[in-house]
Amino acid sequence: MIDGQEREGSTGLCEDVFNPATGQVIGAVAHASTADLNLALSTAIRGLSEWSAKTPWERGAILKKSADLLRTRKNELGLAMTLEQGKPLREAIAEVDRSADFMEWAGEQARRVIAEGLIGRDPSNRITIERHPIGVVAAFTPWNFPMALAAKKFAGALGAGCAIICKPSEETPASVLGLVRALLDAGVTPAAVGVVFGVPSEVSSYLIPAPEIAKITFTGSIPVGKLLAAAAGKAMKPVTMELGGHAPVIVCKDTDPEALADYLVPKKFFNAGQICICPTRFFVESEVHDRFVDRFVENTKKLRVGDGTLDETQMGPLASSKRREAIADLVEDARARGATILTGGERIGNIGNFYAPTVLKDVPADARILREEPFGPLAPIIRFDDEAEMLRQANGLEYGLSGYLFTNDAKRQRRLSDNLQVGTIGINDIPTHIPEVPLGGWKESGYGTEGGQTILEPYQKTKFVSQR
Repeated sequence: MIDGQEREGSTGLCEDVFNPATGQVIGAVAHASTADLNLALSTAIRGLSEWSAKTPWERGAILKKSADLLRTRKNELGLAMTLEQGKPLREAIAEVDRSADFMEWAGEQARRVIAEGLIGRDPSNRITIERHPIGVVAAFTPWNFPMALAAKKFAGALGAGCAIICKPSEETPASVLGLVRALLDAGVTPAAVGVVFGVPSEVSSYLIPAPEIAKITFTGSIPVGKLLAAAAGKAMKPVTMELGGHAPVIVCKDTDPEALADYLVPKKFFNAGQICICPTRFFVESEVHDRFVDRFVENTKKLRVGDGTLDETQMGPLASSKRREAIADLVEDARARGATILTGGERIGNIGNFYAPTVLKDVPADARILREEPFGPLAPIIRFDDEAEMLRQANGLEYGLSGYLFTNDAKRQRRLSDNLQVGTIGINDIPTHIPEVPLGGWKESGYGTEGGQTILEPYQKTKFVSQR
């Protein structure tokens, strides 16, 4: 989509889009050629001039209108998302609502863009600190939350007055295109929003060094994030990186293990575990370990896995056959190293990308599932007695996106929270990312934040003006 128009790629090259529940082709997406990317860049430069000329108040009003349109269209947009990504329909509809929340929040923040003034050291000197849009943004977004993760970037960039070219996943094109249609219908300058598809490495290697691009934002895996950040660094371009996670979940002995298992099973298997802040490593204190495991397994076995369009479905398929195979490889590695599979551990049926919700115990420290982001319906449970050793393991990876702890001991809450090396912590809670809070990773899980009071800042540059 360039300048408000959906178009075929200039070469005619297309890629099929599959329904992960049925394996059937449900559409095709056009690959952008170099000529298409050049058109997107030149259009975005024009869009930047037109969109940034609107006042912050006007930009805010348009973004808030787009939020209203998304909410009006959430049922149809949610169905499109379920068909291409697989998640249960109620989860998809909730994602559209959350995307609307980001637009509304950024719209409100856009209205608060101000120039700050102060008196200089000389009484005749007046100083103004101005914030301007950084320019054209290149955004790269994934398939797991195809609309919400793009919405965060569109909201911040457009609220700041930038133009944006988004390269979403080819597996989930309809979600982002639906988002952009709502923005256009609300009044966003058509040239200011572009969407391109293609071979990811080819598109990124062309867009990132392009002189028209001023800022790069990416959500995805650590290895890919490093490649994009390195390319941006060669061109001295700022980046925002929200990268992978492998969140520890600490269950302490003073909790109610059965009630906690009831709470955690739906959180673990939400979106089939395909969430960067998903709880993925369960450290359970010995005193409650067996009771927690028994209830967790019992509840996991009850989960209804199926087509996301069916009302009874609680967990849909994995988003692709590649993801299903990656999950199977992690399970087989753990099994070969001595882990016990308590439930699951196998594909469901031979149609679609269904994989059984899986719980493991006795997982050795060298198993890949404890070292690599699983990004799927896998729950390894580790018994612990020594808090210091447990924290060493919890903090022992390159990941630092999120972590969760469950205890009613106030001192232990503070101690564990202070010692977990992550950017997001839930205390007796598994939070989601809402617009009001900034989300960002520590260590190799990225840098920069998205959301919160500073949602516009990554897309702004500062100018200091001194006048006598």
